[in-house]
Amino acid sequence: MEFYRDATWVLEYIEQQDSKGRISGSLQSLVLKSCQKYKLKTNPKHIYAVLDSCWKYKPFLEKVMSKSGILKDIPKKKGKPVYTRLTLLLLIHDLLLSKQKRIQMGKHPIKLFVLRYKSRLHSELVKLKLKAKVRDLSELVDTGDSSNDITPVRWFRINPLRCPDASAVMKELEKKFPQRVESWEGIVPGSIYHDEFIPYLFGIHPQDKITSHELYKQGRIIIQDRASCFPAHILNPTLEDKIIDACSAPGNKTTHVASYMFGNGLVDDVRIFAFEKDPERAKVLQKMIKVAGCSKQISVNVGDFTKLATPSKFPDVTGFIVDPSCSGSGIFGRKYIDSLNRQKKTQDIVDNGVPDEQEEMAEKENGNLQERLSKLSSFQFQVVKHAMSFPKAKRIVYSTCSIHAEENERVALDLLLDEKVKQWGWKIAKRESVIPQWPRRGFVSEFQEIFRDKTASECQEMADGCIRALPREDGGIGFFAICFERDI
Repeated sequence: MEFYRDATWVLEYIEQQDSKGRISGSLQSLVLKSCQKYKLKTNPKHIYAVLDSCWKYKPFLEKVMSKSGILKDIPKKKGKPVYTRLTLLLLIHDLLLSKQKRIQMGKHPIKLFVLRYKSRLHSELVKLKLKAKVRDLSELVDTGDSSNDITPVRWFRINPLRCPDASAVMKELEKKFPQRVESWEGIVPGSIYHDEFIPYLFGIHPQDKITSHELYKQGRIIIQDRASCFPAHILNPTLEDKIIDACSAPGNKTTHVASYMFGNGLVDDVRIFAFEKDPERAKVLQKMIKVAGCSKQISVNVGDFTKLATPSKFPDVTGFIVDPSCSGSGIFGRKYIDSLNRQKKTQDIVDNGVPDEQEEMAEKENGNLQERLSKLSSFQFQVVKHAMSFPKAKRIVYSTCSIHAEENERVALDLLLDEKVKQWGWKIAKRESVIPQWPRRGFVSEFQEIFRDKTASECQEMADGCIRALPREDGGIGFFAICFERDI
């Protein structure tokens, strides 16, 4: 019963978020956040496994529940229902749609209550499928969204802070993955790819469980998507630098920066200042830094970077990583949330078949997206501009896990056109210092539209200073990165 109780709380949390409007984040992050919020003992992976299916079919299950009459017959105590709607939903999901077709608990009053309605629930499910003219409910949901919503490669990097001798780790990896492939597209279970763009980064098949290996448990390797490794590699800081990571949690980029600075030996003083606004995410950041082995070199500051970090307090900072909140349109798992946001549309299918309002709904979705992108890009602009105001800053890497130009090239353009930014002398770094071998660059059309007085080659040069990665097609998440630099 403990599992269903905990899963009910997670479902309630998701419903609360959904009631506020469109919700963002992956299903995994929502489950993890709610488990932390309620301090649940159940393994979040087990809850996720059930919710991934349960919410997908939620509108249909609620229809079946309503028609069966089970909701009207819930026993009451002191005038209040003994069982909640969402707990019943979870039990009925397992009874009707799970592989075992059974409720995973021992004898309990709520289980006996649901089983009394087993025949009626099955009958209503059959009627629903007949009405919709399908053999299985999966035909009524966009299964392509979830089935294709997994990364094609599991990326991880060697952490030199825990293992100065990388060759020893390499030998252990060779034992576990004896087959080396020449490109990430050739990865199969048991094989390994040595990345050509990021030093000591490797790709393996998602089915290979690297998290069970001692290298991972000891912090000698760190799981991090390849595109997420771009910012630290582009910034390429040394021991002479002092760096601010403006939006740090969960800490992969922060610790990756540390690996460049302290890979040849740790120092005793703080050289990296990490900022995180959310206290719970800051705890995750602290844990990540500890696991990576660089707690003494990184100062974690809980609060808004634009308010806590001022040029007067950090006059010697030379570089920035700025990876602020974004739409997350390039991250795997977001499509599940899109399905939550399309819940009304799915309910129309349950009630009326394919709705006539599909085009209207699509327009509404697009309108909501544009409004959200506008707000996000304004915030992103302010964060980067604030970083640009620091007197000794020479390089700033701005990145997002978004595929939208509004959050990427257009933020860069707004910064380049800002009078203060012009006075401070910031420009887009050229391709040769921004992973030049990476083939996919920024959208030149965005620069041509604004800088009509510049030549085609000048606009191309600015676009080439940007890096783009497409989700799945480039071996991982969708991503954007650009480096601003100046001479002081």
